[in-house]
Amino acid sequence: MVAYQYLDGLGALGDPTRRAVFASLAERPKAVGELADGLPVSRPAVSQHLKVLKDAGLVTERVAGARRIYRLNPVAVGALRDQLDTLWNRALASYKEVVEQPTEEGT
Repeated sequence: MVAYQYLDGLGALGDPTRRAVFASLAERPKAVGELADGLPVSRPAVSQHLKVLKDAGLVTERVAGARRIYRLNPVAVGALRDQLDTLWNRALASYKEVVEQPTEEGT
């Protein structure tokens, strides 16, 4: 189901707390505790949100001693951006098509 992985990325970012975690990781890699310190949710809740982001491929982790450091997956984020660009370009093309159609008054 690789074809749907990046759609999962859009779904994963549908939650405001996950978007906040995602935005925080865009600044720099962080551990769960550091992420939780900046959010109004518990560490276990942040861990659950990170799991969703990891399952969607948007976040990776590395072990550093007893901690796990999380960071954005640049390949998945780039693919998500490409998908959004494609959707945006399709929407603009559709809008242009509608705007350029002759109206009944102008025919």
